Amino acid sequence: MAEEIERKFLVRRGEWKPRGTGSRILQGYLCSVPERTVRVRIRDDRAYLAIKGKNDGIRRAEFEYEIPATDAEKLIGLCEQPVIAKRRYLEEYEGFVWEIDVFEGENEGLTLAEIELPSEDTAFPLPSWAGEEVSADSRYYNSNLQRHPYREWGTP
Repeated sequence: MAEEIERKFLVRRGEWKPRGTGSRILQGYLCSVPERTVRVRIRDDRAYLAIKGKNDGIRRAEFEYEIPATDAEKLIGLCEQPVIAKRRYLEEYEGFVWEIDVFEGENEGLTLAEIELPSEDTAFPLPSWAGEEVSADSRYYNSNLQRHPYREWGTP
């Protein structure tokens, strides 16, 4: 079974500066119940369909497949609204690759950093720009940000 082990952190405001243009991501959810999500993602000129299982701590089942971009554009129209828009940057830090998402649209103002790990007990160094860990806070799951955008939270 394919799975992901991922930890999420807020990015400290003013501590991290993007390098380059990053990748433009548009993603929507065909299904976003806690037991499973089915996501369509367009990243620059490529597209993917992902099926993810229920979170078990920082671990969950994940199956992702590349699909034709033209299909993804049509599927986005079938997704729950609003769709998630963000720009993703990759940062290498002491041998680990971090994905930093700068959200746009309804989630503007939110910047999250994620690190995928080979096991739950893998030790890794934290960059200075990595703030509070939010791995266990379901508000920060992309599928929840679609239903309850960051702009609606007031002061988190």
